[in-house]
Amino acid sequence: MKDIARHAGVSQSAVSFALNGRPGVSDGTRDRVRRVAEQLGWRPSTAARQLSGEGAATVGFVLARPADTLGVDSFFLQLVSGIQEVLAERHLGLLFQVVEDIADECAVYRRWWAEHRVDGVLVVDPRTDDPRPGLLDELGLPAVVIGGAPDERHPGLSTVWADDAGAMASVVDELSALGHRRIVHIAGLPGLAHTERRIRTLRAEAVRRGLTEVESVTTDYSDAEGAAVTRRVLERPAPPTALIYDNDVMAVAGVATATELGFSVPADVSVVAWEDSALCRMVKPRLSALSRDSVEFGRTAARALTALLDGGPALTVRVPVPRVIVRESTGVARGA
Repeated sequence: MKDIARHAGVSQSAVSFALNGRPGVSDGTRDRVRRVAEQLGWRPSTAARQLSGEGAATVGFVLARPADTLGVDSFFLQLVSGIQEVLAERHLGLLFQVVEDIADECAVYRRWWAEHRVDGVLVVDPRTDDPRPGLLDELGLPAVVIGGAPDERHPGLSTVWADDAGAMASVVDELSALGHRRIVHIAGLPGLAHTERRIRTLRAEAVRRGLTEVESVTTDYSDAEGAAVTRRVLERPAPPTALIYDNDVMAVAGVATATELGFSVPADVSVVAWEDSALCRMVKPRLSALSRDSVEFGRTAARALTALLDGGPALTVRVPVPRVIVRESTGVARGA
């Protein structure tokens, strides 16, 4: 600060006001101080910011999922990429941790809050009965919930969400138009809010259309469980003619399993993946999939959090509904 003050021809207190965005200096002085600071290569000290109560310049992200399922999950890789892009622009760090369950996640939030480790957090995988929003409200820790529907009980938290119900309805529209009446949804983790929304929507759409052989089966999102459930449902006396998978990895594993069992895709069974990715475009047949900009989803969430950190109000942001990209893995149901 002494060096900047000397080069800018101002007092050290003026430097402090200018660099911390506080009133007390003119716009001209503020600009001059910042230009000098940039020329001298000045960067804010995280330790000093913590000691002065100005924050940690770090955002937290905890994931309560099996660690062995993350490396192949294209959605989370793209989501984090978008988050990191925005945080880097603001010179904010990302503190990432994988834990066993929600209880461990809540414990991490308490520890981070007590230690002033993070300025705010990004929360993923909202549950149907979720203790995290209440805890974060109690701690006063700025947070953005990614993927959850708006929750009026916690007005201090921002929400960025996608219309899973609308997306599932569009998939059923596509399959129903092709004559499919026996449909199995190979879903993700039970208890997740978006999993439950997809299951409810599929059930409602089935009732509306008079489809009596439609069901959802939950998994851990892994290729192993995707393959196991595919084998189980295709070995039934009356197997489904269409399969909807909650991610691309399970869909690819499902196609391999169906082929191994002697089923042709899509002549015998159609396949739709929830998340479009390079995998969906590389396998044969290429997979029909729900497409959305997951990187932009991450950017949107990070911007919502930085807006909170800047003192803005909590927001509810809805991202565009994923759209069905029709490729070679869907076709007219046999006998339709």
